[in-house]
Amino acid sequence: MATPVIAGAAIAAAAYAGKLSIEVFQKWKTAPPRLRQFYKGGFQSEMSKREASLILGVRESAAEERVKEAHRRIMIANHPDSGGSSYIATKVNEAKDMLIGKKGRSNIF
Repeated sequence: MATPVIAGAAIAAAAYAGKLSIEVFQKWKTAPPRLRQFYKGGFQSEMSKREASLILGVRESAAEERVKEAHRRIMIANHPDSGGSSYIATKVNEAKDMLIGKKGRSNIF
């Protein structure tokens, strides 16, 4: 008499475990992907080398060519003529100038 009760309990436990595993799988399947964590906070009033490197996505000690390449890539995506923000473009240009030390730039005014 105990054998049918034990078998019924085992079947019920297996069914409950299966239900829970399906629910967990559905939650995992529909969960949003983990996104890359970006720098939290806005721009500083005075540009620093750290902020400039964060904007361009390069190291503070990056070579001039790498800085120019990162600047070009970001400006293509954020240029005001292509619908980007002029403020962001200004900050990207300022970051490039900060990291390369304004080499080759002259003030007209």
